Amino acid sequence: MTPPEREHIVLAYTFELAKCYEQVVKERQLLALANIDSELCAQVAAGLGLPAPEATEILVDIAESPALSQLGSTWPTDGRTIGIVVDPDSEMDGVEEAAAAVKAAGMVPLLVAPHGGTLTNGMTVQRSFGATRSVEFDAVIMTGVPAPAPDAMVGRDSKAGGSSTPDLDPRVALLLQECFRHAKAIGAWGAGKQALEAAGIETDGPGIVVGDGPTEVCAEVHLALASHRAWERFGTKLS
Repeated sequence: MTPPEREHIVLAYTFELAKCYEQVVKERQLLALANIDSELCAQVAAGLGLPAPEATEILVDIAESPALSQLGSTWPTDGRTIGIVVDPDSEMDGVEEAAAAVKAAGMVPLLVAPHGGTLTNGMTVQRSFGATRSVEFDAVIMTGVPAPAPDAMVGRDSKAGGSSTPDLDPRVALLLQECFRHAKAIGAWGAGKQALEAAGIETDGPGIVVGDGPTEVCAEVHLALASHRAWERFGTKLS
């Protein structure tokens, strides 16, 4: 496994075993991990607050197999879902161009706006800020800096809380920050770059695409999606 995959395996074991009520099950599983890899066992044990047991079998070095890894290759992007975030000040020609570029690449564009209905150019809004979350998208593209909408109230929408970005709708800030933490591709052009900055996202990092126009940005986001995620975003090398 590559370093990012190893980290995910540690988290997966720790996450699932932490939900187990039976102490003996945790201890038995840690013993199984000790007979697989001592470092894996030690890290999972630390997450569970338990001592790492010694291996009861002789550990042997196993030849690495690239076939077991999902990283280091590129994959089809057909059917990937791209959120295109718009606001009343977005340049509609650019929005149309972005949606067309996403469709031409065999992916699915979903227009995300402050409220449902249609945009000024007649395009249908598929998601409102109050009715979407980052898990719906494989990548997000910003076309502007949507200010807090009238319904961006904590009493109405819990996603509207906890933001310190007065110039950006807090639901959009949350959307961008979650996509960033999940190592998803994020694109922007024009004023959209300011939205990334308002959300605290550095615009020159891995998987972050900032360009002069929608076609250029969509093409680079499409290219980034072939690797599925920007695995190196958090300083983790692939080998």
